[in-house]
Amino acid sequence: MPKLRKAVFPVAGFGSRFLPVTKASPKEMMPIVDKPLIQYAVEEAAAAGITDMIFVTGRNKRAIEDHFDKAYELETELERKGKGALLDQVRSVLPEGVRCVYIRQTEPLGLGHAVLCAQPVVGNDPFAVLLADDLMDSNPPAIARMAQVFDKENCSLLGVEEVPKDQTQSYGIVTIDRMQGDMARIHSIVEKPKPADAPSNLAVIGRYVLTPRIFDLLGEVKPGAGGEIQLTDAISALLKHEKAMAVRLPGRRFDCGSKLGYLKATVEFGVRHPEFGKAFASYLKSR
Repeated sequence: MPKLRKAVFPVAGFGSRFLPVTKASPKEMMPIVDKPLIQYAVEEAAAAGITDMIFVTGRNKRAIEDHFDKAYELETELERKGKGALLDQVRSVLPEGVRCVYIRQTEPLGLGHAVLCAQPVVGNDPFAVLLADDLMDSNPPAIARMAQVFDKENCSLLGVEEVPKDQTQSYGIVTIDRMQGDMARIHSIVEKPKPADAPSNLAVIGRYVLTPRIFDLLGEVKPGAGGEIQLTDAISALLKHEKAMAVRLPGRRFDCGSKLGYLKATVEFGVRHPEFGKAFASYLKSR
């Protein structure tokens, strides 16, 4: 199996939970302090040795392309004014050695359809999938750990964590063998079961490594609730053909697809900011 060098970022969603701010601005461009969510995800992928960043975009997502593009006018102005530190920050938005590819998802047909849209670029290579609104705060980075496991196991991997039983209807839920360290073989996966029907409380979060076999299976998946093509259904079918492993990811996940999770991430990253973190922490204590 080739090395993991490609990552898919499904960024075509409407971000309806954050309306009205996402009416004209992508939710992936919402900042955690001074860096947008999508940049955290790209930096995480680059730290794992991934070089091809594949963005599956939709309408009103041009800001993502502009963010990772070269800003000649801005750089010229910063250089003219001698603002070297800011110039370095702007130039480092896209990690060195990385290239970006953009594919338009013309209809909002679900996560599975978004992944399928990336097939012409991914081809027959393994690839990662990162959902930017799951902000991972970990060392080593989450995808870097999954890349290590992939080099050994050569199979599809799902990032997982335990969630409260009453939240299973918000996630894909897996059943597994006994954990060996931080990983285990997956037996089954079901999409968003009610707590009474959930086979476990081990939830799939927004980090995947998938083999190219998934594309054939996505092409066969019937649309589910809301007319969407579910990635979970294709992974369930994949388990009949190949093994897949669950990987308990290091560090902490912030669900920045929810307002509360987004605020928690802002506070956590804010108090650690090298420029004003101490002052911000002092302010919070004074309230």
